Amino acid sequence: MTAAGQPLSGAGMSIGTVLDQLRPDFPDVTISKIRFLEAEGLVSPQRTPSGYRRFTAADCDRLRFVLTAQRDHYLPLKVIREQLDAIDHGSTPEGPVVKLPRSFTSTTDAFVSETGGRISRETLCERSGVDEMFLSDLVAAGFVVPGNAGYFDAEAVLLVRTAWELAEFGLDMRHLRSLRMAADRQAALLAQIAGPVAKGREAGARDRAEEMVRELGSLMVTAHSALLKASVREELGT
Repeated sequence: MTAAGQPLSGAGMSIGTVLDQLRPDFPDVTISKIRFLEAEGLVSPQRTPSGYRRFTAADCDRLRFVLTAQRDHYLPLKVIREQLDAIDHGSTPEGPVVKLPRSFTSTTDAFVSETGGRISRETLCERSGVDEMFLSDLVAAGFVVPGNAGYFDAEAVLLVRTAWELAEFGLDMRHLRSLRMAADRQAALLAQIAGPVAKGREAGARDRAEEMVRELGSLMVTAHSALLKASVREELGT
């Protein structure tokens, strides 16, 4: 039985075949990443008598679930594992949940990837619902940064849309710039902690470092939210 509870049929898929299926939606995925997720217990492919991994379609969908939860919701593996355990036992997971492929669960919702690829300025304005001038102001303030070729990543859509909503409450580019600077300081702290792990020579070192960043990032978001609420209560005298 695989981790998704499906019997291995036929020869199954090699890890290279699984990589080919995942890469269109997850360009950064590697064989090392798949092996890392297996070592962490997120997927359990069967082995041939000679020791080669053999994945089913359900195993591949399980990997899609994990990779999407990391990319779109920035969830640490501990939370993803809890969600998978809940699904395996027929329960409803807590927190942000990724839509699952039909082969992974009985739901009729198909797996849909909404992010990935490069986005032009025109497309970014269209998707986020802002005009070119507002986007130019955000770029000038350093709140959103295009790549060397002038394109943006998918996360820029959420950033720009959020910036617009904040601006409607009266926050100007100066305030948004301070938010960006605070995020950059936290990123530098994370890099300082995870950097030595990423530079390790053992297999999967970079994947472990990325997971460490997710775990620390999640904890930082939680701490920031709690501190913000406490500070607001003090300011309002409630």
